[in-house]
Amino acid sequence: MTALKENARKLSFRAGQFILREGDPGDALYLIEQGSVEISALIGSKERRVFARFGAGEYFGEMSVIDSQVRSASASAETDTVVFVIPRERVWKTFQQSPKLLVAMMREFSLRMREFDRRYLYEVFQQERLTLVGRFAQTIVHDFRSPLSNITFAADLACADAATAEEKAEANANIHKQVDRLANMIGEVLEFTRPSRSPVTIEKTNFRQFVEELIADLRLEAANKSVTIEMKTPPPAVTVPIDRQRLPHVFRNIIGNAVDSMPQGGRIVLRFKSTGSEVITEVEDAGPGIAPDIAGRLFEPFATHGKVLGTGLGLSICKRIVEDHQGTISAHTKRGRGAVFTFSLPRKVKRR
Repeated sequence: MTALKENARKLSFRAGQFILREGDPGDALYLIEQGSVEISALIGSKERRVFARFGAGEYFGEMSVIDSQVRSASASAETDTVVFVIPRERVWKTFQQSPKLLVAMMREFSLRMREFDRRYLYEVFQQERLTLVGRFAQTIVHDFRSPLSNITFAADLACADAATAEEKAEANANIHKQVDRLANMIGEVLEFTRPSRSPVTIEKTNFRQFVEELIADLRLEAANKSVTIEMKTPPPAVTVPIDRQRLPHVFRNIIGNAVDSMPQGGRIVLRFKSTGSEVITEVEDAGPGIAPDIAGRLFEPFATHGKVLGTGLGLSICKRIVEDHQGTISAHTKRGRGAVFTFSLPRKVKRR
């Protein structure tokens, strides 16, 4: 490195002062004579994270010197720092005169890039996770506020001396309804926090019996909102390995969304098909269909489809449950009709 220092400019920087920034021309290599330097970059659009620190005798800024591109990171003085600034032309001339120096720097450069990549991926992951947690918390708090307010109002009414017996009974029923709503939302949150591809408690089940019992309950709930559920084709009477605790959530969520998409009432049609390898379920409603702006991210967390209330996690949970069964799920809109959700379940589960 001694050869590089000859005729190089020497610059001093105060602690906290930027030496170079992202987007600056990559026209020089920097050698640190004294002090220490932080290498940082923006994660997202606002937060700056430090990826490396270098001290006296070390160098930085080599990437842009090698590839002739603008700076991809910033360097700032962590303490009062003095650096040598070696122009790109001087660096390459020295490399030509000393191939061993070039090899040594390339080896060091490779090690640095591995560490930078590891650190950068970690920081991006942390940033995305914090963003997701913030959005998650904001959504949960917002959605919980409504049922909690309803419970407070109903409790005040139930305890009011002037309330009639009928009003108290209605308030009590409303409290139970809101508690059930909260329990379902909490269940969705707990399901969402399951590890992806989590093991399912498989039980060989008669698919027809399982579906008919489940739909019988859902029909009663749908009827209260003037919605009918029709099975256009009967569920196949075949044995399917399913998790009897988790799979009902898929039917309940998809049909619940369909009911909510038809506030004036309507019809939900179920169709079933069995092949040698899988059982396919199709759920079609008579609602407005899937909005184009959400179609591409329908199964992502916090995306909503027709359902005004809830956590926004339902369809992402459905996707996870179906995939944990080694099946697939999709959705589309039929012209002149509503949304159509299709999911398949294998008749035999493959060992992973």
